[in-house]
Amino acid sequence: MPKRLLKKYMPDPQTIRDHKSLQMFGTLLHDPNLWHFNRRSIAKAFAVGLFFMMMPVPFQMALAAGVAIIVRSNLPISVVLVWISNPVTMPPMFYLAYKFGAWVLQTPEVEFNFELSIDWLLNGMSAIWVPFLFGCVFIGAILSVLGYVGIRLLWRWSVVKKFEQRKKSRT
Repeated sequence: MPKRLLKKYMPDPQTIRDHKSLQMFGTLLHDPNLWHFNRRSIAKAFAVGLFFMMMPVPFQMALAAGVAIIVRSNLPISVVLVWISNPVTMPPMFYLAYKFGAWVLQTPEVEFNFELSIDWLLNGMSAIWVPFLFGCVFIGAILSVLGYVGIRLLWRWSVVKKFEQRKKSRT
């Protein structure tokens, strides 16, 4: 079930290869293992995609693709999961990451008003960058592990369920 569902919504390999921000990987994108839909490849892809989804850096998609190539996970899923963080979802995700980082590091929360300007990024960010980055990395790592384990368990459950159905149909 998970395999069919994932394949249904994934873009074809040529679409990903032709994406302008992934052109830097050149012929590495032609490795057929990057397009396989198996338990290990999909679980690793969830780990990579969910981790980079939480990273407050530009070019998240290219970073996720690079790591997906290195660890030989499913490339389309790694890249698509990064899209969870978009201009609509980033503010609440990053605010929660800051709050979580401040809580874990036991630092007092600083009241701030975000402005999209170079001045604020250079001066205003200096007061919150440590708990913010710590929260992003920590939550990214937790989501990565949960995604990996969750997909492995879901895949296993699906295989066992299909096996039991086949076993029942034979008797």
